[in-house]
Amino acid sequence: MAHTFDELVAKQRAADEAHNRVRHLREAYDPRTRAQWSAQQRATWETAWRAWRDLARDVRVAVTDYARAQGRPLLEIEAELTRAVRLEEEGEADG
Repeated sequence: MAHTFDELVAKQRAADEAHNRVRHLREAYDPRTRAQWSAQQRATWETAWRAWRDLARDVRVAVTDYARAQGRPLLEIEAELTRAVRLEEEGEADG
């Protein structure tokens, strides 16, 4: 499946947001008391974790496909993607 670089940025942002949600839930629920989480807390955290895992996997596949289609090294595309997402985040923070 062909992807544009902008699509890769959007996919990475979605994965990053999902990861932030998992971290927020882990902090809110206190990981030291994980054995004592309610069923609802556990289900919420596991759902968020699965969403992050799936989005991160989709990003890896899309970046690999993109690098292959462009005939460029994977590490080069990953670095470019990291810079683009960071610049977008900085731009949002500024304005």
